[in-house]
Amino acid sequence: MERIVVGIGGMSCQGCVKNISAVLRALPGVEQVEVTLETKQASLVYDPVKVGVSQFNAAIEDAGFDVI
Repeated sequence: MERIVVGIGGMSCQGCVKNISAVLRALPGVEQVEVTLETKQASLVYDPVKVGVSQFNAAIEDAGFDVI
């Protein structure tokens, strides 16, 4: 398992946090997700054999947010 922190732009409320958390948790191989509005970051624990950074970025952008 690996851990990564991704910066996210465009979050303004707890609804945004829930939305991003849900799309990231839906990815195969993601074990843990913590999205924080105050720091505008998502911390993920994941299996790099099943999922990677490009999938995280695509999921965040598809949800209408920016990866920073």
